[in-house]
Amino acid sequence: MKSYIRITLFAAVLTLVFTSCKKELTTAPTNAVSENQVYSSADNIETVLNGTWAYMNDTFFTYANPGYTTILRTSDAMGDDVAIITNKYGYRDAYQFTQANNQTRLNAMWTILYKVIDNCNNIIAKTDAASGSEDKKAQVKGQAYALRANSYLNLATYYQFSYLKDPQAKAVPLYTTPTVGSTEGKAKSSLEEVYQLITSDLNQAEKLLAGYSRPQASKFKINIDVVHGLQARTYLNMGNWALAAEKAAAARKNYPYMSSTAYYNGFNELSNEEWIWGHGQKPDQSNASYTFNFLDVSSSSSYYYSFMADPNFKTLFDDNDIRSKLFSWDGRPGREGYLRYAKFKFRADQTGDIVLMRASEMTLIQAEAAARNSDLTGAAGYLNDLRAARKANLFDVTGKSKEDVISAILIERRKELWGEGFSLSDILRTQTAVKRLSYNDAKGDPLQVSITTPDGTVKTVAAKQHTTLKFPDGSPFVPNSSYYLFNIPQSELNTNPNLSN
Repeated sequence: MKSYIRITLFAAVLTLVFTSCKKELTTAPTNAVSENQVYSSADNIETVLNGTWAYMNDTFFTYANPGYTTILRTSDAMGDDVAIITNKYGYRDAYQFTQANNQTRLNAMWTILYKVIDNCNNIIAKTDAASGSEDKKAQVKGQAYALRANSYLNLATYYQFSYLKDPQAKAVPLYTTPTVGSTEGKAKSSLEEVYQLITSDLNQAEKLLAGYSRPQASKFKINIDVVHGLQARTYLNMGNWALAAEKAAAARKNYPYMSSTAYYNGFNELSNEEWIWGHGQKPDQSNASYTFNFLDVSSSSSYYYSFMADPNFKTLFDDNDIRSKLFSWDGRPGREGYLRYAKFKFRADQTGDIVLMRASEMTLIQAEAAARNSDLTGAAGYLNDLRAARKANLFDVTGKSKEDVISAILIERRKELWGEGFSLSDILRTQTAVKRLSYNDAKGDPLQVSITTPDGTVKTVAAKQHTTLKFPDGSPFVPNSSYYLFNIPQSELNTNPNLSN
């Protein structure tokens, strides 16, 4: 039985043009291009790599599934702090934990990750024999190892519970060689085996990319800083606190925190000095920008504006914090009383670059790793380094327990990384439960808030809040619930019987 993930993408990727990539391979029609030609030179293989990146980020399955951002939006919709407007198109099933019924989305996420894996397998297997300089081949192969690792890290994160819960738990199948027509679908490997591959891939990428310097305007390309960031994420998941902290420090050393002004600009610019990794967009290549229609709740050009903030989220910020200035109560018809968090905004041309990794995340990894290693003073130092940059009140570690410090750091992750795709992954990683609270007064009635309508009228309305406070079966949110896990699509289960083992 052939696995559903079998890929024959090597020719098709030649037609894909990535936003920041100026180099295209001109060929005859793709059905006339042989595989030998595609992989004959390092320059050609780089085009395959760029096409793979474009496929990963810019492939629409539906408007609610715009490439890789589908995974990021799903993660946040299933967490604590996004209150989805459920009569809007998009992520309501994820927010309500009924995503198992959405086979289109399940198929999109699975297919994106495994198609990237298979293309990377081809690049890794065939680059050494290609013509071209050794530096170019190292650059291309190193990026392929890192991109494959990123796909497997996503699979390990969302398709099984935390590595720290049970490293022997069966997760997803591993493919490390190119698939062909006769490739059989594999059984699930354990989390331990998946993480062994991830760490091995990233170690290979670290070696191969050690001398690579990417162009300043090409933050979509994976360099040594991105590799270190992926290593930091991986080791944090595995509970290797020392290595997580070490790699996080290496990842962020060249990326200062963004200014207050930059924080208000809409999280839409690849050139932001704090961004380590991201995906660029422009008007004629902007599929991934569609995700701003969900995230952008303040621009008139945004279409769905469904990712409103939980009112309780606002209470986590002190008044001095620059991030607190992004909140406002919506007064527009149909949205009265929802809490807008204007972190993400479309640019004037209706595009927005996609952030994938920032220095702030790395600081928070350093802080958490230090706290879990019982270095509370060091943890507070990292935490306050970020808080100072955001003009927030500093954390006083005096008299605090280890649990207090870890809790403060995890809350800071929610505050700093809102909307960037970390909510569900942190819940799974830390083996905690979703926390969605009502926003009511002592009598149990919704709290009242002041809004301004478009005509300037000021009035008081009930604050809109979370509408899903339990799992679909009526049970309360608990740690390690199967509702948190992404399901393997039915089409893959039907085609690969080995997944049932």
